Formats: sequence, structure tokens, C-alpha cells
Amino acid sequence: MTADVNAAGHLTIGGCDVVSLAEMYGTPLYVYDEHTIREMCRAFVDGFASEYPDSHISYSSKAFATPALALILEDEHVGMDVVTGGELAVARAAEFPAADLNFHGNNKGLAELDEALDYGVGLITVDSMFEINLLDEAARMKGKTQQVLLRVSPSIDGHTHLLTSTGVLDQKFGFPIETGQAEEAVKHALSKANLDVAGIHFHLGSPLFELEPYTQAIPYVLEFVAQMREHGFNQRIFSPGGGFAIGYVSETPPPEVSDYAGAISASVQEACDRFGLDEPRLILEPGRAIVGRAGVALYSVGGIKDIPGVRKYVSVDGGMGDNIRPVLYGAGYSAVKANGLTEPVAGAVTIAGKYCESGDLLVKDAQLPSLDTGDLLAIAASGAYCLSMASNYNMSLRPAVVLVNDGEARLIRRRETYDDLLAQSIL
Repeated sequence: MTADVNAAGHLTIGGCDVVSLAEMYGTPLYVYDEHTIREMCRAFVDGFASEYPDSHISYSSKAFATPALALILEDEHVGMDVVTGGELAVARAAEFPAADLNFHGNNKGLAELDEALDYGVGLITVDSMFEINLLDEAARMKGKTQQVLLRVSPSIDGHTHLLTSTGVLDQKFGFPIETGQAEEAVKHALSKANLDVAGIHFHLGSPLFELEPYTQAIPYVLEFVAQMREHGFNQRIFSPGGGFAIGYVSETPPPEVSDYAGAISASVQEACDRFGLDEPRLILEPGRAIVGRAGVALYSVGGIKDIPGVRKYVSVDGGMGDNIRPVLYGAGYSAVKANGLTEPVAGAVTIAGKYCESGDLLVKDAQLPSLDTGDLLAIAASGAYCLSMASNYNMSLRPAVVLVNDGEARLIRRRETYDDLLAQSIL
């Protein structure tokens, strides 16, 4: 949101010249804009509160997790979803309020559940009969009663990529409603003395550029909730998950947060009225929608390979090691010449990574000015999932991360070193 161009023709973010940032911290470098993070938090908190007062926003930390971000979320009255003991450790490092944590995941281990119980997380979303039994026993051993949500699958297609569609029948997440397994899960969980079954959760996938999947799934799931009253189930919390989209490229803009809020809230209210349900507390789980736009990846140009009549490859000092999404999902991105933002476009180039895979391409056919070795490229909307899925493939070093705001930059994650790579090796 703070992106601008200065007198030198350089990209600025948060009042900081990204060329200076690259000189100071090196590349690849991920730059996060604190203003954008806070504004997106407020857009969700205020947008849903205006449509559905008893709502709560819980950031899906799988998109990007770091203690510095957790402190911002707490300040903006946004909770956190975690899916592993590692993500929980991030929250704990920031002393994030336990009551505002929701522990997701389809196969949480006993050690992770013990950690969650010890920290006192507010919600645990369970996803299998095995986990119902495991959590009940773990809570019993600690003399606790744990509030839980049951994750169900509504078998509705969110019209997203196959690998990120999670609401259909044939996938690993959730108790399917249509097979009767969700009903059995409700009955089984209600029978456990150390579980407080507070509500139902589902998630259709991500990113969802359409509102219709939500408006189809919500009444279907709430009808199921109404039917479960015969087993003594009294829902107090309802979560239709997240999946809110961001604009990676200009030709596919996402809906406004207010559009999501209006459609989801109206669907919940109408379905509750239709099925005679009390309106529950509504929990929404944006991840990429809060941090995706806030992050920009900076790369230095290295070798340039021009194949006449075929393609010009511009290689950079990062790639699939820090952003595997183009290879994994066919994700599209936009790029600019950060040290020459006002220069005219010279033609199409393909931005290639440095890794030993022919598919390591970050942006195909990017329209950019003339480029030379040493130029700086910025790839927008890199704040979500790039770093979460980063790897040490080819024994590469994962990049540094800086947070910018009002002309100030601070390092919130240092660049890895070779010592870091070798620290776990045993000779």
C-alpha cells in the first residue's frame, strides 16, 4: 500500500528505497510493509464486525510466521491459527495470548497436543477419530477440558487449484458430511468427557476469487449443524475458514474484504434463521489476504541468456528455493525493475531462478525495461507462502526479511549462514 517511486526512479516501500535495502541486507531479500499488514488486519476486523458483530479474525500463520508479525497481530486484535508445534512455538516466543490461538492440522501428534494443552490454547480443531481419542486422553491426563471445533468437509468445490482445494470429498481434510462420517464424529466427540465440542469448522481452499462457494457451503453445513441437535450438539462457534484471495497480477483482482464479509455474514444469518439456530460466534481465518500483498521479494540480476526468436532468460539470485509456488501451483506474479521503475518497457523476459531445475522460473514473459547484470528486480505479492515453503534445495541459504515502516527498516529474520546449514549434520 505504501509503494512509490522516488526522484531516482527507484521503488520505495514504507518510505524506504529498496535499492538501499538491497545494498544493506543483500539479496534475495523479502521486504514486509507494516502499514499494509495493519491495514489488512483492520479491513477484516472492521469489515466483518460491521456485518456480523460477534466475529473474530484469526490469522492463518501458515502463510508466514514470525514473532515480529505475531506482535503486530496481537496489537490489531487478531488471533492466530497454527498447524504445527513449530508455529505454536512462534506464538509462544511472542507470548501471544493463548486464548486467541486455534490449533489446526489433520495429524497432530501427542507431543504437539501436549504443548497446546500446556500453553492453554483456546481452540483445537480436530480432524480425525484418532485425534478425538488422543486429545481426550491427553486432556484427561492433565486434568483439563479442551474446547474443540470439528472440521467437516462439505464436498463443495472452491474453484481453485487442485492442490489447494480442501472442501471436496476426495481429499485428506475434514469429516465428510455426505458419507455420514461427520455425524459419527459429532456423536463420538460429544461422548468424550474432556472435550467441549464448541462448534464446526470447514475450509474450501485458497485462493477463492468467488463468493458463491461460501454462500453454497455455509447453509449446507449449518443445516447439518441443525440436524446434530438430536445428538445434543449445541453450536457456539462456527468457522467457514479462510481462503480469501489477493491480486497477484493486475488482470485478476480479488473481491474486496467488504464483499467477502457481506456474503459470508448474510449467509450465516439467513441459514441460522432458516434452521432455527442461535447465531454463533463467527471465526474467519485470512492468511495470504493479510500478508500476501505486504511482502515484496527483491532479487539481483545475474546471467542473461537471449535465444533469438525464442526467449530471453534473466537469471536472478533466488528462485524456487524461496518461492516454489510457480513450480508447484503454476502461480503467476508481477515484476518490476526496482532500480529503474520509470524506464520504458523493452520487451518480454522470463525471470529464471538459480536452482538446478528447468522448471525454476519465477515469472514468464514479464514486460520489463532493458536489463543488465546487477539490476534489481522486485516481485510483488510475495508475502504469503513463499517463505513458509522455502527450502535449502541445492544447500542454498534462505533469505533475510526486513520490516519497513515510515522510512525505517529493521531486520526481523537474518539470512541463513553455511554454519546454519551444517549445524544439524553429524560427521
